[in-house]
Amino acid sequence: MQRTSIKIQIGNISEFKTQLLQWAQQFKTAVWLDSNNYHQKHSSFDAVLAVDAISTIETTYTNAFEQLKEYQSKVNDYIFGYLGYDLKNDVEKLTSSNFDELHFPDLFFFQPKKIFFIKGNTVEFNYLTDFKNEIEADLKEITFNKKIDFSTKENQNIKIKLRIHKDEYYQKLNSVLNHIHRGDIYEANFCQEFYSEKSTINPVKVYQNLNEISKPPFATFLKFDDKFLLSASPERYLKKDGELVISQPIKGTEKRAESKEEDLKLISELEKNPKERAENIMIVDLVRNDLSRFAIKGSVKVDELCKVYTFEQVHQLISTVSCKVNKNTHPVDIIKNTFPMGSMTGAPKISALKIIEELEETKRGLYSGAVGYFTPKGDFDFNVIIRSILYNASKKYVSYSVGGAITAQSIPEKEYEECLLKAKAMKHVLLNTK
Repeated sequence: MQRTSIKIQIGNISEFKTQLLQWAQQFKTAVWLDSNNYHQKHSSFDAVLAVDAISTIETTYTNAFEQLKEYQSKVNDYIFGYLGYDLKNDVEKLTSSNFDELHFPDLFFFQPKKIFFIKGNTVEFNYLTDFKNEIEADLKEITFNKKIDFSTKENQNIKIKLRIHKDEYYQKLNSVLNHIHRGDIYEANFCQEFYSEKSTINPVKVYQNLNEISKPPFATFLKFDDKFLLSASPERYLKKDGELVISQPIKGTEKRAESKEEDLKLISELEKNPKERAENIMIVDLVRNDLSRFAIKGSVKVDELCKVYTFEQVHQLISTVSCKVNKNTHPVDIIKNTFPMGSMTGAPKISALKIIEELEETKRGLYSGAVGYFTPKGDFDFNVIIRSILYNASKKYVSYSVGGAITAQSIPEKEYEECLLKAKAMKHVLLNTK
């Protein structure tokens, strides 16, 4: 199918983005990706909305990557969607049997009729050609239509509970440390779930408030029938741009301070912190190994090592690892060879995956998976689903998970404090959104 592209200058782009997200709620399927104008070297646009599926793929983990490969090759168009964490079971001989009340499919992608690319004050309306005559009418509806106000509903019955309580968390962390001391692994990302049952939320409003207080470079609003992802992710998983592939794992976290002087002090401390740097460097080594499976020989390199990036809530250590690939390497094979991302698993990866599954209480599902898109040229860009709220509207179940990298130097009390710091924004918007 051919696409028609028309670029339009918008006066108030911030207002238009809000209107666009509201307008998108009429569709069963929508993906909104927003960089919040965060300065980064590898961005293709400031924001994008994809809506109204003309074709889809939805599957469990069984043979999922081959099915995605076939779908992506056949469609040969933009496709948007997600890769659930439990696709690990398609990559390795693993299982997932933990509790799951969200019930997201393991993999979902769709070919949208309508895409809106935003760069500066320019919006590119990218429609399948059969629908190009709808561009003018849609623009009017987006900017003037007041039929439905999705921001008026309030959150109801939000009572946040812990799936793993504090004492049990310490016990489980000590189990991870025992595995490390025995030499089974040297790092594992251990996660815990916070949840609310029989609850109703306003997904658009919760997302807008979460995005406002976090302003991350990989914000996501995903709507898929009765299921929602509201994400303030700061982390890129993997991007392919022509022959270049980059990964930007995050490991190492420090809180923000109220004064600039104290903030600069915390940045300096994070840069030099031996534990945080060790966490990051271990994952960098894992990523380099993953990329070397398909990279042109000798092309894997570390472009940035343990650089501090500052966000609204926290400072983070981020590294950038890149490689070159042959033109005939299939984009889905690149993802399969690096999935799940090292920053959310540990090292060695397979041993860490088994230990994580044994000790965690909840099936991760979409959490610590990835959302993104493929282009018609076979390029792609995916984030890491962290700092995110997941919502099943039919089940009235709200969930957010947080975790951290456990190494030999980890102190359980400090790891628990880091989890609460990462959970702060999600808890705030659920309890305070009106």
